[in-house]
Amino acid sequence: MPLTKVTRNYQITIPAEIRKALGIREGEYLSVELRGDEIVIKKAEMKWPSLDLGRDFTPEEIEENSRKALVEVSKWEE
Repeated sequence: MPLTKVTRNYQITIPAEIRKALGIREGEYLSVELRGDEIVIKKAEMKWPSLDLGRDFTPEEIEENSRKALVEVSKWEE
């Protein structure tokens, strides 16, 4: 079982073999959950609203898609 060390900023590095096995890439989000005395870290399945770039968007549509993305991100940052 690979080990990782907590830095003075309370950060950890995910071992390469774990990152490769789960396909974790830089910039992706992970969910963190406490289960008893265990920390469970999972690759987050975030669904971003897609944009059809073949058409024009109204300012209202752009604002709504931005709002949806911010709501989704805030769920994972709580």
